[in-house]
Amino acid sequence: MAEITIRLNGTDVPLSVDPRTSLLDLLRERLGLTGTKKGCDHGQCGACTVLIDGRRANACLALAVAQDGADVTTVEGLTSAGHPPDGENEALHPLQAAFIERDAFQCGYCTPGQLCSAAGMLAERGPSAVTADLTADPALVPEEIRERMSGNLCRCGAYVNIVAAIGDVAGSGARAGDGVRATERAGAGSGRGAP
Repeated sequence: MAEITIRLNGTDVPLSVDPRTSLLDLLRERLGLTGTKKGCDHGQCGACTVLIDGRRANACLALAVAQDGADVTTVEGLTSAGHPPDGENEALHPLQAAFIERDAFQCGYCTPGQLCSAAGMLAERGPSAVTADLTADPALVPEEIRERMSGNLCRCGAYVNIVAAIGDVAGSGARAGDGVRATERAGAGSGRGAP
């Protein structure tokens, strides 16, 4: 057994873990954080996406022992991350509110991974495989969002609404750094329906 401490959703959690335990199994089986879903268990579907030190990661492929000292955020931690409590309920993360507004889920199984991946994506800078100008930090237009979220599968096919919800948040300037310029927000998929 290895002794580690993970900063989990803002709280330091000391743990004794088997070196073979995945972060996903630690979260779900030992810590009871079942928001992170086990989909394929091979890093191919994105249902288990969490943020490790602010970057997207598949929890099924990450060993828990390797996260000693890391800051891990699950979907449960998104509700309170940087948002003050609202009475008895925690405030929703802007992405969670946008997913509800846009009806960006059907069965909801992939939603926690989609939310964590989108939160990490909003903080990322630089071009993607579909960016025309590789020296620019592109606006998060629907094509960019689809490319950047391509590691997260939705078996129900709610992609149109997922892209629209993320576009709403990206268009509001919720991106890391100095935000999105007004000219970029205009093309961020703010209309209903197909982006």
